[in-house]
Amino acid sequence: MSAQLTRYLPILDWGRTYNRKAFGNDMIAAVIVTIMLIPQSLAYALLAGLPPEAGLYASIAPIILYAVFGTSRALAVGPVAVVSLMTAAALSNIAELGTMGYAVAALSLAGLSGVILLAMGLLRLGFVANFLSHPVIAGFITASGIIIAASQLKHILGIEASGHNLLDLVVSMVSHLGQIHWMTAIIGISATAFLFWVRKGLKPLLRKMGVGAGLADVITKAGPVAAVVATTVAVWGLNLSDAGVKIVGDVPQSLPPLTMPSFSPDLLRQLLLPAFLISIIGFVESISVAQTLAAKKRQRIDPDQELIGLGAANVGAAFTGGFPVTGGFSRSVVNFDAGAETPAAGAYTAIGLAIAAVALTPLIFFLPKATLAATIIVAVLSLVDFSILKRSWVYSKADFSAVLATILLTLGVGVEAGVSAGVALSVLLHLYKSSRPHIAEVGLVPGTEHFRNVLRHKVETDPKVLTLRMDESLYFANARFLEDYVHARVAKDKNIRHVILQCSAINEIDLSALESLEAINTRLAEMDVKLHMSEVKGPVMDRLKMSHFLEELTGEVFLSQFEAARHVKDSPATV
Repeated sequence: MSAQLTRYLPILDWGRTYNRKAFGNDMIAAVIVTIMLIPQSLAYALLAGLPPEAGLYASIAPIILYAVFGTSRALAVGPVAVVSLMTAAALSNIAELGTMGYAVAALSLAGLSGVILLAMGLLRLGFVANFLSHPVIAGFITASGIIIAASQLKHILGIEASGHNLLDLVVSMVSHLGQIHWMTAIIGISATAFLFWVRKGLKPLLRKMGVGAGLADVITKAGPVAAVVATTVAVWGLNLSDAGVKIVGDVPQSLPPLTMPSFSPDLLRQLLLPAFLISIIGFVESISVAQTLAAKKRQRIDPDQELIGLGAANVGAAFTGGFPVTGGFSRSVVNFDAGAETPAAGAYTAIGLAIAAVALTPLIFFLPKATLAATIIVAVLSLVDFSILKRSWVYSKADFSAVLATILLTLGVGVEAGVSAGVALSVLLHLYKSSRPHIAEVGLVPGTEHFRNVLRHKVETDPKVLTLRMDESLYFANARFLEDYVHARVAKDKNIRHVILQCSAINEIDLSALESLEAINTRLAEMDVKLHMSEVKGPVMDRLKMSHFLEELTGEVFLSQFEAARHVKDSPATV
């Protein structure tokens, strides 16, 4: 019972060994991440179409809940760019921006996403993430990054623009270019340029000045805070809000409120698909970061428990005024690099954000929205990686086609279409590849007992024996392919009297494949050819023994391919 409880409450595992050293390291990491998260949380709420305080609220309870249920020691949970964009895309079709209905729909979307993630975790469906190919996900994130950056240009320039795909955004912005608010543009462009310089140039400059590596890193991470402070002071001091510079305005000075999502069947039906897509994309992004960071310290991540941790975090967001959340790449890396040892660092970060929500919100009244937009643009452009197109083109044309289609659909239609295409293309790509498995005709390497591809090695073959090695499990999608291949190969060579199916790479044979094997056996028997099998794995043999196939097999089953070849070499040709 204790082990089962620890599985669902990982805090009971790392909490038992928590000590003063871990506390000190976690606190340092929490301070750094909190400084980074304050402007990020406000910015991502803006991206999701919600008031800025929603970003703070979505970064408090979810982090604490993940600390209790999650298995990653370094993952920092909260609003992220891609999920915020998907949230905006989903809600814009349901409610009007800025209305109470929009905010309630955001709560419901987070709650529904949380329930989906929890259900997947309890059913141990963490393997579902494997159906999304990483090149396709990289393509989707790249296209989303471009759309996000383009969507924030309206705040940088102080103009009106709308659209959920790149084409609509560009057309809308071009039509409003004559309305550029130059003071807003100066603030936005300056903040963007400063943040890009901070990311690339500040740390090397500080190191040249003799600042220690750790302190230089902290100062660099605090760059967005400096931009926030500088532009806020400028707007306040010069009274630029009266001149038309859009500001954040009043932000409630309070802890996250208790909120209630809507349980309207009609609303939940409309949100079901977006919630599922957000859950899958959020989980894939989160588990990728968590596993990468865990590997550096030889720690273990449980994908099924991660689903539960992220599910609890999203349910928490739904009842505390937030919106969908997941593990963020940049803040998790910062958390890891800052020395976080346990998920308690996330809980301390939540406390820091709670203090900010209570004490610091009056200070951001004059914060220009252009600065938040600059924060988003700089953050998301690091996600854009067109090199995936070159790598996939060189390595696999099929992968390239899937990546390109995902990017084009995301840019041209929208994020929901893009991610739906990504999921579908990942599955179809897998089915396509496995439905046309590699089948090699093999022969004996002289002087050994090893069999290799006749097209790649100098091998010995027997004209009356055909040995085929199928490098894929046999199932419904590829069974007919093997059936057709064997028939075509035997039909064109009248000398063949034995066919040996080398099963060293076959891990499973489903019922459809079994029927194809029976058909192959029957057809070969009609052609006076025996069918043999070699190197059949134990679990596969156990399944075959449950059928009548082995009794009807015209040949035999051999432990090794060498034994099979030696046995049939001088055997009679009759069936």
